[in-house]
Amino acid sequence: MKMASTIVLVIITIKVAVAVTPIPTTLDGPFKPVTRRFDSSLRMGSDDLPMTDPRLTKNVTSNFPEQIALAISSPTSMWVSWVTGDAQIGVNVTPVDPASVKSEVWYGKESGKYTSVAKGDSLVYSQLYPFEGLWNYTSGIIHHVKLEGLEPGTRYHYKCGDSSIPAMSQEHVFETFSRPSPNNYPSRIAVIGDLGLTSNSSSTIDHLTYNDPSMILMVGDLTYANQYLTTGGKGASCFSCAFPDAPIRETYQPRWDGWGRFMEHLTSKVPMMVIEGNHEIEPQVDGITFKSYSTRFAVPAEESGSKSNLYYSFDAGGIHFIMLGAYANYNSTGAQFSWLKQDLQSFDRSVTPWLVAAWHPPWYNSYASHYQEFECMRLEMESLLYKYGVDIVFNGHVHAYERMNRVYNYTLDKCGPVYIIVGDGGNIEKVDVDHADDPGKCPSPGDNVPEIGPVCHLNFSSGPAKGNFCWSKQPEWSAFRESSFGHGILEVVNSTYALWTWHRNQDSYKEDAVGDQIYIVRQPELCLNDSKSQQLATHQTSSFSTAPGRFSQDFSILSQTLGVLFIFGLYSQVAWN
Repeated sequence: MKMASTIVLVIITIKVAVAVTPIPTTLDGPFKPVTRRFDSSLRMGSDDLPMTDPRLTKNVTSNFPEQIALAISSPTSMWVSWVTGDAQIGVNVTPVDPASVKSEVWYGKESGKYTSVAKGDSLVYSQLYPFEGLWNYTSGIIHHVKLEGLEPGTRYHYKCGDSSIPAMSQEHVFETFSRPSPNNYPSRIAVIGDLGLTSNSSSTIDHLTYNDPSMILMVGDLTYANQYLTTGGKGASCFSCAFPDAPIRETYQPRWDGWGRFMEHLTSKVPMMVIEGNHEIEPQVDGITFKSYSTRFAVPAEESGSKSNLYYSFDAGGIHFIMLGAYANYNSTGAQFSWLKQDLQSFDRSVTPWLVAAWHPPWYNSYASHYQEFECMRLEMESLLYKYGVDIVFNGHVHAYERMNRVYNYTLDKCGPVYIIVGDGGNIEKVDVDHADDPGKCPSPGDNVPEIGPVCHLNFSSGPAKGNFCWSKQPEWSAFRESSFGHGILEVVNSTYALWTWHRNQDSYKEDAVGDQIYIVRQPELCLNDSKSQQLATHQTSSFSTAPGRFSQDFSILSQTLGVLFIFGLYSQVAWN
């Protein structure tokens, strides 16, 4: 007689505690200062990409659009900009007629079905030098069209160009942000500064593209066209060293065209919001400055009540952004200060709880480079930003990364903004490695003079550095600093929590690697003083006392399930589920 074999399958579930390192929050601060020194196995810099690089060369013919870029105008409108025709460079140049090519955008909610057409403006600009031997430049036709009446949170397909030629672009796609609300935020905001057009710049943009941002915040110094030699076609890491007898800081304007092509794969699908840096000053004949910057980029200056493209504000979901001009008059008696005060008084924190500011040169910076360079601006504006509870400040200018503890007037303050320097985009001037507190590296008061604006260098009047121009160790307000190229990603979770991540270029091929990461936590019930903000703070605090769901750091143990399969009489096996 044969006996039947019985196979018994038993599944046992076991909870196993696996320790994970929680992401810190600003509530855990202030943090003990940390420095990660420059990795000597990496390059401090790299050469400029040549104008013959395929990413910089023109790949359209005649009057077809190129250098296509988006910018936010309002929650229901978007700027579309592009360039047509050929620029000219040489001793004698003749501007083309900007009206010779029309400015149209066809758009709709379905691919190939364009239910709306918008028309806009076109213009050209020239960069002229009153010195023999210097090359002049006149641009192609620059087009700006505003798409109005857009639906929030909606995907749009669009083409731009001149349909009468016809010369229309290929179809591109963008998605509008959700309507401003304490519950709506862009998924990922990329923050970059001091980018340039080098091999390091290329690594930064490749890494940033992989992180799939929904918006780009560019905090100044975009192309470094003023460090590209017109007669030799080679970049210079130090303009004053390479051209000590130059009568004017000449710029090679075709670098702007190359940069627009270099960025188009991103800027044609997500909005890029820019603010000027010192490399955008570009002085020319008759004392004209910022001509390329102000002509090429559409920004919501008029929409936000500003009379200058050098400073403006805008909303992106539940975030109100203030873009300040460090190279415009920032005195408390000037137009920019008056505009800033009005903007801060009028924005509605019940709709946009987060207040983020950005400008190019930092106020808080422990590197020797640009140390206390814009102390005058800090003295004029810091108290106003503090009064209205700015949450985060982004700067560039210093070619390294640094994140501060919450600080106000050089004093640790739980209601001060979190200042972050991201001037590490990869430009030709190389990474900054010297700190003002390193032995022998403290700048003299005569160093670090701004290209525009006064000097207000001062010794500290209190704290560990009292009586001195520099600290003898990393300042207590400097939480973390590292000399490396990279970019940042801001992910706002709700009205009180935002995740900030800094990505280093050398980590671009490492899965889930981060250079720095922290939750920035707002405390409106503690830090907002006016009655309207207090009422909002009570609501926000009761609604979001901790980080929600998938972002919560209230636990430090991750429970994983072990499924253990026993097949008695035949075999046993352990499987991870």
